[in-house]
Amino acid sequence: MKSSISLVLAAFFSLSCTSQSKSIIAKDAELVMVADGFAFTEGPASDKEGNVYFTDQPNNSILKWDEETNLVTNFMKPSGRANGLYVDNEGKLLAAADEKNELWQIDMDKKIRILLHQFENKKFNGPNDVWVDKKGGIYFTDPYYQRPYWERKAPELAKELVYYMAPKSTEAKVIASNFVRPNGIIGTPDGKTLYIADIGDKKTYSYTIENDGSLSNRKLFTEMGSDGMTLDDQGNLYLTGDGVTVFNTQGNQIAHIVTGTDWTANVTFGGKKQNILFITASKAIYTLKMNVKGVRW
Repeated sequence: MKSSISLVLAAFFSLSCTSQSKSIIAKDAELVMVADGFAFTEGPASDKEGNVYFTDQPNNSILKWDEETNLVTNFMKPSGRANGLYVDNEGKLLAAADEKNELWQIDMDKKIRILLHQFENKKFNGPNDVWVDKKGGIYFTDPYYQRPYWERKAPELAKELVYYMAPKSTEAKVIASNFVRPNGIIGTPDGKTLYIADIGDKKTYSYTIENDGSLSNRKLFTEMGSDGMTLDDQGNLYLTGDGVTVFNTQGNQIAHIVTGTDWTANVTFGGKKQNILFITASKAIYTLKMNVKGVRW
């Protein structure tokens, strides 16, 4: 079954590649389905060793992919209904723990520290995606998606915003607004630019990151929203939804990777060489060998 699916995906993939995209994708690379049978995969995050952690939110699980064995193992269950993940500068896992609208820090012994649980005495909508700057400051999006496991039926906060938690702080502050529904977020490794996707308005914006962590110079980057996103070492931005769509630094589309699934939620770079594109797409996860590399580690 997996081999036949891989053949179909390869056919889709070969049709989606352009002359521009071939420069970022390794020669003769094929999209590989690593594992399936999940409820809904999300939130991939790579550590220094190239392992990738990802979530299966309906099953309340955080899982781990190992490049060397190409196997997926359970890391934590229950996981606070974790959605987006990010490995912080200490090597600990940050999790947008959606069950109680919290932001968690998880060490490798699986000890949990709740970093945030409310804003101005109101519950967050549901922290979704996370990015950490070089100083250790945490940016996260907070859209509202009604969950079947919540007792509440409406948000306590009037707007869906983006927040920043400064290093050594115990509180978050609003860092960006004027969205319909913010979701994907990622920053450049030099700490100068932040991208935020407004999936509710089908737009992605770029911002200048100031020395104090605040944002300025909001610009429309592309007329496309995104569930999750990542960057490569050429500055190309990878957006998700209908497969993975790649844009260069000028906002021009250079590639479209078709996964053949109904929804592609998120993407990151993993592997020891950071040259494996790791894709979470509905009930499965996929990898693709690249010529470019991730920029975090």
